[in-house]
Amino acid sequence: MNETIKAMKERRSIRSFKPDMPAKKDLEQIIEAGLYAASGLGKQSSIIVAVTRKEMRDRICAANCKIGGWEEGFDPFYGAPVILIVLADKNWGNRVYDGSLVMGNLMLAAHALGLGSVWIHRAKEEFETAEWQTFLTDLGIEGEWEGIGHCAVGYIDGEIPEAAKRKGGRVFWVE
Repeated sequence: MNETIKAMKERRSIRSFKPDMPAKKDLEQIIEAGLYAASGLGKQSSIIVAVTRKEMRDRICAANCKIGGWEEGFDPFYGAPVILIVLADKNWGNRVYDGSLVMGNLMLAAHALGLGSVWIHRAKEEFETAEWQTFLTDLGIEGEWEGIGHCAVGYIDGEIPEAAKRKGGRVFWVE
């Protein structure tokens, strides 16, 4: 089987991570793969904020937890030490589609390098707040950005889950 298709079929969302930090060279490869995602009109309107500093990771975790309505102390990132935040230009009509393709590439690249990942929502709500808009400004990121998703990345703690059985009746041929 083709290696790319094999990775697509084997990748799973991971919900238990070891605290060990992945190698920076692996994270750089994952990020590069995200930057090669297809984008409408080739605009490449998405950006990635790579968070590896534990204090900042924990601050994002707490904000995400609050938005999600969970009790304080719950970790919506399942212990992953890395959060890759995908944002897209708020003024671009294809921002959600383009950012979603970036997220898909990030997750496939993580899997290809033996790391786990999971897409965590609520980035949109986070980056609508003044606190996280200031965070972007402090990083030197100008403009209006919409949070597309968080790609939590790390070493898998446990086994890769089995694939759910594929539902039938989802393909319609016109020949």
